[in-house]
Amino acid sequence: MTAAPLSSGAVKSAERALAVLEVLTERESPASFGYIVNRLGYPRSSLHQLLRTLIDRGWVEIEPVSGHYMLGVRTWQAGHAYQRAVDLATRARPYMERVRDAVDETVQLAVLDGRYNVYIAKVDGAQNLIMASAVGRRIESHATGLGKVLLAGLSDEAIAELYDGVQLERFTDTTITDLPALLDAVRQARQDGYGFDHEEHTIGVRCSAVPIRDASGATVAAMSVSVPTARWSAERDEQIIDCLRGESDALSAALGWGGAALAS
Repeated sequence: MTAAPLSSGAVKSAERALAVLEVLTERESPASFGYIVNRLGYPRSSLHQLLRTLIDRGWVEIEPVSGHYMLGVRTWQAGHAYQRAVDLATRARPYMERVRDAVDETVQLAVLDGRYNVYIAKVDGAQNLIMASAVGRRIESHATGLGKVLLAGLSDEAIAELYDGVQLERFTDTTITDLPALLDAVRQARQDGYGFDHEEHTIGVRCSAVPIRDASGATVAAMSVSVPTARWSAERDEQIIDCLRGESDALSAALGWGGAALAS
């Protein structure tokens, strides 16, 4: 059995690496090199290089007795990270719904994935004009309120390393496009306890966001309210931030963060 044809726009090496992981995922026991060759039909030299790369990155391991290949610790870590996100989205929904009911706007929950914030939950308000976001969408963190709050959970040094050599994409005229300005915005979010973007990713949309913390005090997610500029005002933004803070503190307390009571 050979691997499926490459999909349109696919990166060949990435498709092949994923196909190897899929083969190992299907099996209940480690797979020999010959088995993987027969399943996928890849050239032996190319497969050796793929497996070596996957082993070096922790996605594949060699079973010491048989010398066969099996899934590595990084797959376990990825699975647990996914499950945590699913569990967090479920636990957060009542808190998000209370924010939605109070302000009647779109409420979103996101986690950090490298330089991106990934939406893991969303509840919409009853307004005719709502945000066209979606669970699973990934957006560059430098251009969103959610992203700034999530980045604020990292050290300045970690952020500088994350963006080393990266050109920040401009989405609108107000998008931050250089690292010093991004660090200033992140430090401000860290100090204030909330972050925002004013049409920095999408023209006509403003967003305010607050952190969600776990028992250790680490930022594990961020919750936001997105508002069309036509419905935005400084007074309304203050109301939204107060509401977000109250529910984020309550959710963080439910996750074991003792500092929530002090922040309330």
